[in-house]
Amino acid sequence: MSERQRANQLTPLRLGTRGSKLAMAQSGHVADALTARTGRPVELVEVVTPGDQSTAPVHRLGVGVFVSALRDALIAGEIDFAVHSYKDLPTAMPPELHIAAVPPRQDPRDALVTRDGKLLAELAPGAKVGTGALRRIAQLHALGAQLTVVPIRGNVDRRLARVLGPEADLDAIVLARAGLARLERTELITETLDPMLMLPAPAQGALAVECRADDPDMVEQLAMLDHAPSRAAVIAERAMLATLEAGCSAPVAAYAELAEGDAGEEIYLRGAVISPDGTHDIRLSRTGTPADAAEIGKALAAELLDLGADSILGPHVHDGPGTQQFGSTE
Repeated sequence: MSERQRANQLTPLRLGTRGSKLAMAQSGHVADALTARTGRPVELVEVVTPGDQSTAPVHRLGVGVFVSALRDALIAGEIDFAVHSYKDLPTAMPPELHIAAVPPRQDPRDALVTRDGKLLAELAPGAKVGTGALRRIAQLHALGAQLTVVPIRGNVDRRLARVLGPEADLDAIVLARAGLARLERTELITETLDPMLMLPAPAQGALAVECRADDPDMVEQLAMLDHAPSRAAVIAERAMLATLEAGCSAPVAAYAELAEGDAGEEIYLRGAVISPDGTHDIRLSRTGTPADAAEIGKALAAELLDLGADSILGPHVHDGPGTQQFGSTE
């Protein structure tokens, strides 16, 4: 090894991350995994995003508010790579950047945390349930349980305080199970929600490790963290989302699972489009091979559109590309 290579090996890689506890935990896991694989030290560089500074409801902030500043810092060379909650990423990929790794995905299902230990089916009519995503709001309404759904936002601790804190004002909250798992707080979960009741957001529970496309050394090192089954599932879900963005502005949910089939490994993709008030929805599924993940997602989206997904609109839905991608992992 040359002196230059030794110096590079000792120079910490700069990992850009949001400053919340969850973002720092996610980035810390990736940093530790990369150091274990390569021996390279990694330092976390906090980047404040517009989404972190705003107090507006999540669904009104637009797509990419939690990632734009990180991407700007990456393109400018201020950081070497970034870690995102994959579901926060717009489906359009900047040509300068590359998703070098999708690490093993956490459980993508949603979790219910209640004040008194009641399950979702046990909540009384009128019970106040808080959540930050239109997808969850729509599916809670679709249950027909006459719950009072309250839009909330903020980091995990702020959301938990609304139901478990001394000044709790909600009976329950719904949030991503993956966030609680990464913060090692799964003991607070009252119920992990069956996808038949609450289908997750596309790419929920997955991380995207991103670097500059013209940095082959970084691409090669980060590729060691890639988990092929997680990447295939996310590709299928986001291909469905991207196709729907051209013709549908309703909340979208998707969940791809990989399992052994008669002819080898298969992807089973479920997708749904739900009106914001929960009165109309279209739910379909499709199977195929991991190699065809993108085509499976596109085909399922085409079927949803053929059945009228573009007509399932509500009074509070905002038009424009990417409006399905509401909220962050928190």
